[in-house]
Amino acid sequence: MPPRGLACLFLGLLAYPQAGMAQVVTRVVPTGEFVAPKPGEAVQEIRLEEDRHRRMTVEVTVDGRGPYRFLVDTGADRTAISRELVGRLNLAPGRPARLHSATGESRVATAVVPDLRISAKQVGDVDAPVLDARHVGADGILGTDSLRAQRVLFDFRRDIIAITPASPRLQKDEQDTILVQANRRAGRLIITEAEAGDQRLAVVLDSGSEVTIGNRALQRRLLRRGQVRMAGTVELLSVTGEKLAADYAFLPHLSLGGVELRNVAVAFADAHTFRQMGLEDEPALLLGMNAFRAFDKVSIDFAYRKLRLKLPGAEPARIASP
Repeated sequence: MPPRGLACLFLGLLAYPQAGMAQVVTRVVPTGEFVAPKPGEAVQEIRLEEDRHRRMTVEVTVDGRGPYRFLVDTGADRTAISRELVGRLNLAPGRPARLHSATGESRVATAVVPDLRISAKQVGDVDAPVLDARHVGADGILGTDSLRAQRVLFDFRRDIIAITPASPRLQKDEQDTILVQANRRAGRLIITEAEAGDQRLAVVLDSGSEVTIGNRALQRRLLRRGQVRMAGTVELLSVTGEKLAADYAFLPHLSLGGVELRNVAVAFADAHTFRQMGLEDEPALLLGMNAFRAFDKVSIDFAYRKLRLKLPGAEPARIASP
């Protein structure tokens, strides 16, 4: 545990291909159904370098000024702010922080962010680690410390994010919505009802990462069972600017609660995040935005630990089980 007064922040990754990444169709269907490829089905090309420029952000205000664009990062336990915005607002320095990113641990400066508000709702005063905007891709990052009483909705059809207070009242879900119960670990939400092939694993919801990241324990088990084949290598770039080498592959099947994702691009690496969460020795994934985008909508309720997945609007063709 860090000394008192030192913040711990877990951050997502951007990925840059070193080798050309193949095209892949990412499909999502209710678990147990069989689907046939559709004639002329659209193909999702993995262009991770471009994704850094289209990260989904929300508007926030700081001490009545703004709005500014902050990335919503469900894999970060602390809110962060860009060095450029700190200078523009002339924010006071806070206590130094111990920052844990996927590439390791470092000590960073913080700034006191007064009266941080999302949709006019006050989150509070925050001591936020200071990062370079060129690595973040936004004015700052909203971590789970700012989201623990909120419900975050990613609407990929309309390309928006909505953040609203979590409610104990039962929510009326849209048709074709799958509800998955999550657990909490170190402030983040983890799905334990998950499988890759026939391998059980823990899945951490990480909207701050544009690519799904698997640990080496999962990679070894899938390779040993012949359930995945490496397709090449990529270089992962942390928001701190540090790099991490990884192998990448396309998982034929990833079961998450009541749905199955097909052909999901995954980078396998010795990410420091797994060690910090005690997941380095058991199969685990950080589920990134490339997987989230397979759905029409993804809703994450932090207060009540619920994940809602709205299946794509187009009905997949079904074929009988052999």
